[in-house]
Amino acid sequence: MKKINIAASGYLYDSMDELSDSDKKLMQAAIEATKSSYAPYSNFNVGAALLMEDDTVITGNNQENAAYPSGMCAERVAIWKAGSSFPNKKVKKIAISAISNNKTVDKPVGPCGACRQTLLEYEVNQEEPIEVLFMGEIGKVVKTESITSLLPFSFDSSYL
Repeated sequence: MKKINIAASGYLYDSMDELSDSDKKLMQAAIEATKSSYAPYSNFNVGAALLMEDDTVITGNNQENAAYPSGMCAERVAIWKAGSSFPNKKVKKIAISAISNNKTVDKPVGPCGACRQTLLEYEVNQEEPIEVLFMGEIGKVVKTESITSLLPFSFDSSYL
């Protein structure tokens, strides 16, 4: 038996102000997308913004439903919107922000496991990494260079 260590790497910014202008603009689009999310049950509004290879920005937000598992996360709404509207364009980056109606979200909120898996599928298919930026309502921002940084021991179509 041999122990292996898998480490995620990324960058931690103290605030959005430290981001490049293009990253700041993308994060602002994600923040704006939180405003039209439909989250009457969780009161947790998530927005996502994708930067496509032609600099088009596509947004999505979480959409809940009284039949709770029928809702959808912001990241998957955005990536599926990109896949259906622009099937031949690559995704360069995704920015994610979250705001709660119950408390201030002051730490970075990364994508859930299902969203990480879905984003990975797009990254693998396009054969180029997708940068990920995420934050809460205020405070620090995390940036990774690839979805694989967030999903060690990932599963993709090469196993099938």
